Amino acid sequence: MHIAIAGNIGSGKTTLAGLLAKQYGWTPHYEDVDDNPYLNDFYEDMQRWSFNLQIYFLNSRFSQILEIRKSDKTIVQDRTIYEDAYIFAPNLHSMGLMSTRDFDNYSSLFKMMSSLIQPPDLLLYLRASVPTLVNQIQKRGREYESSIRIDYLKRLNERYEAWMETYNLGKVLIIEADHYNFPNNNDHLSEVMDKINAELHGLF
Repeated sequence: MHIAIAGNIGSGKTTLAGLLAKQYGWTPHYEDVDDNPYLNDFYEDMQRWSFNLQIYFLNSRFSQILEIRKSDKTIVQDRTIYEDAYIFAPNLHSMGLMSTRDFDNYSSLFKMMSSLIQPPDLLLYLRASVPTLVNQIQKRGREYESSIRIDYLKRLNERYEAWMETYNLGKVLIIEADHYNFPNNNDHLSEVMDKINAELHGLF
């Protein structure tokens, strides 16, 4: 089975993926952040590197999904291929940080790739307010994220909400990240696991 966690930068996807993997014995697939050759450059000069970065993510997540579907294990994935295509790339385009030519090229590639893959069996959406995102981003202290602007996070949140309203590829569980402190509160984790169990129960 394929469980995917969606959410803005700093919403707690990686933390939750790790905790769920541990509790359920699932295999986690994390976002390729440390080995990403474009991230630092992108945050230094978004306009120059936006297309390269998005293509890198698209390729990386497409490969991940092919692996996930070949596996006989239950996999929990940190961020989905859909977020790149419906949130990050269109946001860069609308901000003038990706040209229309590059965006059209990217979109046609995504369209072709998405026709070849299956969506996750369950999508967990971590909805977090901008203050929560800022707090978590500061807490983890990644140098390249220190220049992320609040209006950038706000725009992404708006796009996440719009995407969630139209998402119809499978089951969705919305988790209000502002109300939970997963690493430090077992009751919070148990509560979310109860909700996940209720959703998954209908999948078997």
